Amino acid sequence: MATAGAAAVAAPLAPSLLTKVRGASAATGGQRQTPLRQWAMVFDLRKCEGCVTTDKAPQCVEGCNAEHFVPQGQEWIRVFEVEGAAGHNYFLPRPCMQCENPPCVNVCPVGATYRTDEGIILINHDRCIGCRMCMAACPYGVRSFNWDQPPNPAGATFANYSPEYPVPHRRGTVEKCMLCAHRVGDGRLPACAEACPMYAVYLGDLGEDIATNGKEVVKLSDFLAANSAFRLKEDLGTRPRVWYIPGHGQDEGHDITVRSRPKKARSWQEQGATLEHKDEGVKK
Repeated sequence: MATAGAAAVAAPLAPSLLTKVRGASAATGGQRQTPLRQWAMVFDLRKCEGCVTTDKAPQCVEGCNAEHFVPQGQEWIRVFEVEGAAGHNYFLPRPCMQCENPPCVNVCPVGATYRTDEGIILINHDRCIGCRMCMAACPYGVRSFNWDQPPNPAGATFANYSPEYPVPHRRGTVEKCMLCAHRVGDGRLPACAEACPMYAVYLGDLGEDIATNGKEVVKLSDFLAANSAFRLKEDLGTRPRVWYIPGHGQDEGHDITVRSRPKKARSWQEQGATLEHKDEGVKK
């Protein structure tokens, strides 16, 4: 696998990045034990091939569907087949961009959509009135609306709802990717990154300037600069915190002249996902 020279550091998980973030306590004199993270994501398109060579649906999508019980017909992360130069198509995963200047937050009339101190855009469904102004404002099309009551897993009625893990789902509200806030705050990778068989998805911390895909650790700024990273629709001034390393799956030896399409991702019901294996992420 190609690396960006000095950008590649150690091989295992980054212990300082994947560490549970704890708040202030009396023992620390009201001070946080660790500084606030400034979360970011990187998708290495040199590795991403839409899971076509694995003969499976995009595993990042299925991992997200199972983790959050995403309502059927929605995808909080979508994988697009993009027509590239000389007919060399490539795959582009698209989650919420976690913008620093988020149009969705700016237009919400009731403050239901907000940005955390760690840079994650969340939705408070207790406040959401379903006006969908945020959907109209989002230039990335990453939000969905629950027109009907979505099915919820057994036991969801006993879960204590949180914007970081919005289960049970509710009719008449907007939903989207939450950067797995319940996981990253607990020292774990987002579900999409954990599920990716190509290790194409990185979780980064702009403050510590590191990122990991669960297999290697890189210095984030060097990794982005050395590989000509780009962000979607930067000209709009949204300042997204999701970067892409350009490529066509060539790092894994995939023949980019082969036209293959990924299979349709399965819903959480089709995967047989249950609430029981999410207990560590559900606040009760």
